[in-house]
Amino acid sequence: MRYFIYLSYDGSNYHGWQVQPNGDSIQARLSGALSLLLGTSTEVIGAGRTDAGVHARLMVAHFDCLPDARMADAAQIAHKLNRMLPPDIAIHHIRAVCPDAHARFSAIQRTYQYHLSTRKDPFLRHYTYRFPQPLDFDLMNTAAERLKQYTDFTSFSKLHTDVKTNICHVSHARWEPAGGGEWVFTISADRFLRNMVRAVVGTLLDVGRGAISVDQFCAIIERKDRCAAGTSVPGNALFLTDIRYPEHIFSTAD
Repeated sequence: MRYFIYLSYDGSNYHGWQVQPNGDSIQARLSGALSLLLGTSTEVIGAGRTDAGVHARLMVAHFDCLPDARMADAAQIAHKLNRMLPPDIAIHHIRAVCPDAHARFSAIQRTYQYHLSTRKDPFLRHYTYRFPQPLDFDLMNTAAERLKQYTDFTSFSKLHTDVKTNICHVSHARWEPAGGGEWVFTISADRFLRNMVRAVVGTLLDVGRGAISVDQFCAIIERKDRCAAGTSVPGNALFLTDIRYPEHIFSTAD
């Protein structure tokens, strides 16, 4: 039987989602707790691979277990996992899904948010990127809107990844004020490439500070060359905030 597990985490103390040979990861923590709880080795597969220091307000992962495993009450399993996991990882709920449902490949939309501050604030430093230079957010939104006209985002992808295609369909990309000199960039797409959001934000900041024009931003996308794009912004201000799936994958018994 297959289940989706919904969770959130503060990624500050981890080397990302994926199991690492020489570093702590969310996947390792969750798999270890679930294996102990169910009494058998249990692998969890995440909807994506957040990088080191990146956070998730919502992550989804799936795991399989035998029908006679200790899964009689999903709510109790979630409650027990929360007691076993550290304070920076929280389980929200567990849902039964169809046997072929996949946390990564069944997702139809993902949303990230990047938090930026134009002022110095000691209480924002861990989760917001401070950028003190003046920025033209209207111009940045004009450039962000152009993202929806493209599908090949090689220019914003980490090099030498194991993906078969760099095609993504961006459905939303916009900066919004959050008050007190804070701004939030929200971007949604059917999928994202490794390092894509951080590279997009870094290049949009080049637009906002006048280093490149909107047309040059588009030319960077069209070059399909990571070296042409801007510097990736730090991961501590990036949050995975939503993942959506088709309703038919969820078990009617759930």
